[in-house]
Amino acid sequence: MEEIDATPRFRQGAGRLSLDFVRTLRYRGTPGEQEELPDGAALARWVRQCGPALDTPPGARAGGRPGEAEVRAARALREAVYAHIAAARSGGSPGPEVAARLNGAAAPDVPVPYLSAQGALRWRADDPVSAVLSLVARDALELAADPALVNRLHECAAPDCGAVFLDSSRPGTRRWCSMDVCGNRAKKSALRARTSA
Repeated sequence: MEEIDATPRFRQGAGRLSLDFVRTLRYRGTPGEQEELPDGAALARWVRQCGPALDTPPGARAGGRPGEAEVRAARALREAVYAHIAAARSGGSPGPEVAARLNGAAAPDVPVPYLSAQGALRWRADDPVSAVLSLVARDALELAADPALVNRLHECAAPDCGAVFLDSSRPGTRRWCSMDVCGNRAKKSALRARTSA
C-alpha cells in the first residue's frame, strides 16, 4: 500500500467535525478562496487527520485511494453541510436536494470502537472515507437541529476568513475562528493602526 502523508495541514477547532469539514473550502466567499480537497490523496489525509484514529488507513479498502467520484461526492457533501447550517442559522430549512445529500451521506456505517489487546480504545471501518463522512453528515444534522447550538454559530470576524465556528465560550462573544490566527492578526492590525495614528 502506498504511504499517505500524515502531516497535519487541515484547520481544526471550529467546535464540531462538520464545521471542520466545511473549512476545507478555505477563505470561503473571499477572493482568496482555496480548495483543500482537490483529489483523493487530500481527502484521505483529511480523514486521517480529522476523523477518529482508525486502524484501517484511508485508501486501504478494496479499490485503493478515494477516486474522483468520491472526491466530488465529498465536496458536494461539504456544500450541503454548509447550506444546511446556513439555513438553520437564518431560521429556514434546507431544500430537498440538500436534505437528500445529507441523509444519503449519514446512512453508511460509522467507525466502530473496540478495545485493543493492550486495552486502548481503537476504531475500525471497512470503508474509512465513507464512515468518517457519515460522521460528518450525522454531526451536521444534529448540530442544525439544536437551536441552542445554532444560536452559538458565528462567522469569523476576520474579513478574509469566512469560517463558521461553534462558540463554546461562557459569554458566547467569541469573534474569531482561531485566536492564534485570525484573532492575533486582527489585534496586531489594530495595534499598528493605533501606533501609526
